[in-house]
Amino acid sequence: MIQIVVKRDGRVVGYNEEKIKSAIRKAMLTTELGEDESLINKIACRIGSRGSERMTVEEIQDLVELELMASPRKEVAKRYIAYRDQRSIARKAKTRDMFHEIIEAKNNDITRENANMNTDSPAGMMMKFASETTKPFVDDYLLSAEARDAVRHGYIHIHDKDYYPTKSLTCVQHPLDRILNHGFIAGHGESRPAKRIETASVIACISLETAQNEMHGGQAIPAFDFYLAPFVRSSFIEEVKNLEQLYGKDLSHMYQHQFTDYTYQPLDDLCGDDRILQHAVNRTVSRVHQAMEAFIHNMNTIHSRGGNQVVFSSINYGTDTSAEGRCIIRELLNSTYEGVGNGATAIFPIQIWKKKRGVSYLPSDPNYDLYRLACKVTARRFFPNFVNLDATFNQHEKWNAADPQRYLYEVATMGCRTRVFENRYGEKTSIGRGNLSFTTVNIVRLAIECMNIQDPNERIDMFFSKLDNVLEIAARQLNDRFQFQKTALVKQFPLLMSKLWNGAEHLAPTDTIESVINQGTLGIGFIGLAECLVALTGKHHGESEASQQLGLRIISHMRSRANEFSERYGHNYSVLATPAEGLSGKFTVKDRKSFGIIAGVTDKIYYTNSNHVPVYYHCSPRHKAQVEAPYHELTRGGHIFYVEIDGDATHNPEAISDIVDLMDRYNIGYCSVNHNRNRCMNCGYEDASKDLHECPKCHSTAIDKLQRITGYLVGTTDRWNNAKLAELNDRVVHE
Repeated sequence: MIQIVVKRDGRVVGYNEEKIKSAIRKAMLTTELGEDESLINKIACRIGSRGSERMTVEEIQDLVELELMASPRKEVAKRYIAYRDQRSIARKAKTRDMFHEIIEAKNNDITRENANMNTDSPAGMMMKFASETTKPFVDDYLLSAEARDAVRHGYIHIHDKDYYPTKSLTCVQHPLDRILNHGFIAGHGESRPAKRIETASVIACISLETAQNEMHGGQAIPAFDFYLAPFVRSSFIEEVKNLEQLYGKDLSHMYQHQFTDYTYQPLDDLCGDDRILQHAVNRTVSRVHQAMEAFIHNMNTIHSRGGNQVVFSSINYGTDTSAEGRCIIRELLNSTYEGVGNGATAIFPIQIWKKKRGVSYLPSDPNYDLYRLACKVTARRFFPNFVNLDATFNQHEKWNAADPQRYLYEVATMGCRTRVFENRYGEKTSIGRGNLSFTTVNIVRLAIECMNIQDPNERIDMFFSKLDNVLEIAARQLNDRFQFQKTALVKQFPLLMSKLWNGAEHLAPTDTIESVINQGTLGIGFIGLAECLVALTGKHHGESEASQQLGLRIISHMRSRANEFSERYGHNYSVLATPAEGLSGKFTVKDRKSFGIIAGVTDKIYYTNSNHVPVYYHCSPRHKAQVEAPYHELTRGGHIFYVEIDGDATHNPEAISDIVDLMDRYNIGYCSVNHNRNRCMNCGYEDASKDLHECPKCHSTAIDKLQRITGYLVGTTDRWNNAKLAELNDRVVHE
């Protein structure tokens, strides 16, 4: 006797005879003789009593077919079989239509979910086919019932869900010195330790590219200047040795000559050892410049993940005050300013300047001149962004200006905003750690569900009750994913789990990664704080102090709950100001369908990113900073503050330093500056004209506006999804 039925999605339910009767009845009604209730009951009874205790839906339907074929009503069997076929086709139709859109390279929100991915290429198509067919598998077999239900109804979004079955982690800050000094073996290739700056530059690229293939998120180098500085000196010594051969004399006394800086100077007025020394310096500076140029070029051309995606890379620098470190910083900035190819702005790596009083911010600081250069470069090329090491939550008690390895105690960020620093299960550092996975909560939907409660206190209390419920689901889901990830074997991540992740060097290839990954973070994100507040109070936090206080209360509550989850589950839970790109319109679509269009809440096709003031709200940079700054201390998993400025920033680097000053004044953790930049897609010409329709260089009309989509740049808005394009069109200048 049938008792349990296994549905197509893997769910197990009790046997229901009425469903068999209903299906047979529908088939009979399409025939001339109509329904026969006696036969329906007879067939249903026979199937229920003769079937196995546990059967699948398909097995039960096969029995129905056999019973109908054995009955006098064979025409009903034919209609039933046809009905089954139609239902099967209907179930497959959604996948078929989606595949056709990918095959035909249609520009839609499925193919433009990630603007850094070219889904028009064969490799991109293959990855998208895999991505879209993997997600239902995750829903059916890897998620708990409550998590699956929360996703289906738009309460949470699981990021990189397509990578869930691979057990991969999100991102990591590369301890590049381990690779540069000791070499590495990853997959089929291996590398010896680096000896010169050119090799170090290439290995840095290889490290980022290789790890990108082992992970589902971005890659970062936390102290690019410190890591590459030793190879400036070794390259200088190599140049001196070349001159020894040329002049036939011993110049070893120059090997460790102490410099305050490596700067290019003409040789005309120099002679003897001074001339030889400066020539070696000039050659070294030239090689460093070329190495930095090659690094930037490679990071914009080499591909990962099957060849369809440029490596999502970031580098942090600015606090190495040694002559060699300053040389790396200067030539990196000079190369960035010059551009790549025909002078185009480099999309990657995302460059991040470390702002630090006493090091790289004040006029009396040793790297102040390079900070000014960084502002000049940002004014033209959008990068570097700026991370504030002076923010109270970014400081480390072990940081010491006299420590040559002080970079170990400096916070570093990556990608759109990911931050990893605090650590309950190891040393507090950014290096050799990263995010494991993150899930975003739709706080707007929760607020909408409370809108009709008239009493303000009851409305807010109900919101927090709902928020607690969804946060619990998100925390359990992240823990479930962690329990799945920890079963991965070291050999599945040849580079990550041999040279990059802290503690992994002690593991054998067949060990699991369980013992080391708990140093990573589990992020609980949010978007749409502005719309959430409008739903609850009628105004967003940029226009109402009362709304601002409620906003801070909401995110503070999330932070407190994250701390509770950390204690309960034994992980590093953190709150993330989610960089919504593909997600920017997904929640909105579901909420519009459920609640309709609500002014100030669902009346646009996107929700405002994380805790930002809405992009369309006119305010000054200072006001925006005052509103958004307090959220940075609460969102330790990552955050960003940005300002839109008008005009040609190339001629106004002071505007950039003014924004960085806001970071210092309001305790902001990380910031970037957006401005107008047009790019000719044919020849690469760039300028800051407000409305450029024809390239003055090649007369092409293929002009695109270079813009920051979240925390990174995209060379063409053709790859932006509809929600992000709508947000881009709504952005206003902050003045």
